[in-house]
Amino acid sequence: MQLSEILIEQGLLDKAGLERALKAQRELGDELDDILIKLGIVSEGDMAAALARQHGLPLVRKADYPASALLLSKVSVNFLKAAKIIPLREQEDGLVLAMVNPADDYAIKAMAMLTGLTIQPCVGTQKEIEAALETLYGDGRSSLDRIIDDAGQERSGDSEEDIERLKDLASEAPIVRLVNSLFLRAYEERASDIHIEPADGALRVRFRIDGVMREADSAPKRLAAAIVSRIKIMAHLNIAERRLSQDGRIRLKLRDQNIDMRVSTVPTLHGESVVLRLLEQGTLVLDFKALGFDQNTSERMLRSLAQRHGIFLVTGPTGSGKTTTLYTALTHLNQPERKIITVEDPVEYQLDGVTQIQVNPDIGLSFANVLRSIVRQDPDVIMIGEMRDLETAEIAVQSALTGHMVLSTLHTNDAAGAITRMLDMGVEDYLLTSTVNGVLGQRLVRSLCNRCKQPYQPQDELVKRLQLDRLAQAGELLLYRPTGCELCAEVGYTGRIGIFEFLEVNDGIRDLVLKRADSGSIYRAARQQGMVNMAEDGIVKALAGLTTIEEVLRVTREN
Repeated sequence: MQLSEILIEQGLLDKAGLERALKAQRELGDELDDILIKLGIVSEGDMAAALARQHGLPLVRKADYPASALLLSKVSVNFLKAAKIIPLREQEDGLVLAMVNPADDYAIKAMAMLTGLTIQPCVGTQKEIEAALETLYGDGRSSLDRIIDDAGQERSGDSEEDIERLKDLASEAPIVRLVNSLFLRAYEERASDIHIEPADGALRVRFRIDGVMREADSAPKRLAAAIVSRIKIMAHLNIAERRLSQDGRIRLKLRDQNIDMRVSTVPTLHGESVVLRLLEQGTLVLDFKALGFDQNTSERMLRSLAQRHGIFLVTGPTGSGKTTTLYTALTHLNQPERKIITVEDPVEYQLDGVTQIQVNPDIGLSFANVLRSIVRQDPDVIMIGEMRDLETAEIAVQSALTGHMVLSTLHTNDAAGAITRMLDMGVEDYLLTSTVNGVLGQRLVRSLCNRCKQPYQPQDELVKRLQLDRLAQAGELLLYRPTGCELCAEVGYTGRIGIFEFLEVNDGIRDLVLKRADSGSIYRAARQQGMVNMAEDGIVKALAGLTTIEEVLRVTREN
């Protein structure tokens, strides 16, 4: 079978993702498996499993890597690293060799010639093979440990208060390698954020992966000032200013993937805390189905977006995927006959054919000021990053009244709460009823690892309390639990998927708005008109094996 056929059969790739990868392959010329990993469509672990199946070879587990290096006198370490291979063990029928690319005949023949043994290839992930090579064929320590030792030797005896010396130190090789290795590890582990937090006696480093914080390798406190200064230099911030918060941006390339990082620094009791948000330019999935929309919700939402004018709102807490949903909606609306302008803080992703403006309050370029100007740019669609105050909301309403389609976000717990939130901000009720077409509420839940998830039958009490029998499709009523394996780093989850509710503003809802009804009344009316709430959408996804019921309850408990 073709590799793409295997991935589609296993549900790891769809036709839209394949077309996107083939287009990128034509432009870049890389192998399809490399393209799929770089674009974030398929994980390294899933790709290794698919390659193993395609070639009829065993898949290497973490426990299969040897405790000590093999064939040191016969094989060059540089060759192993270049070919991305590592000897696992010698046995009667030959040498077992872990490979990233099992189709690399040159590497197999070269190893056979160098060792005089028959080669038994198997498939491993690039991350695990490179980590094993680093540990086994180096000095037994991880590269991070070696970098920290080097930095410690160069750092000793220097004054932290000397700004010029600090700038020099932040530019020296060990600190540069340390920061770069931190960025690379965060990228490899699919982290959305890096948190660097000074504590008493240590520098704590944590990654946010699939919405949950996880500990990473900590660095010595003596390196804190140099590490923070290095990040500030990369983000074009003032390294001498440690008393005030600063915001910046870093652009770099990791594993041939362009990465944008939003940088925020704040002063704390033990030093400066730094948070970096990782934004991958090539892996943004701008497809409603891939984001987790079911047919009912997407049809209602697309009907709202099809209006010639009005306001379309997306609500949810920070980190719930609102911006990604808005970008997907913009991609859907992005036609040659439409002029689209966005006002964002900051611009997270660049969209072809869309005019994007980043606000800068320091020079008076606020949301409200920009919005007043862009109305004269004759747009058809306006996207406002966030409705933060009455002034911005009023301009958005006026834009909708004068024939523009306005897309924006609000921080509320559910879709019904967005209406009352805008009323509380001071927007007149009759203006809301004339402009708001629909409100989408959303959350993100972690997706179960397809390899290790296990089905189980829920208890009768849970079935009754959550009405699972009403929401289940035909067939046996099953839920799924995470167990953990090498592919998901023993967590049981890989990636995230959205759960949604869409409130379509019709005549019944408009009557309630004019009566100044509370969000509860608006919610009940929307339910009577067929709205599926976030909890129900999440339960349906849990019954389909996409997530767990615990994840759904974790993010929807307040609803």
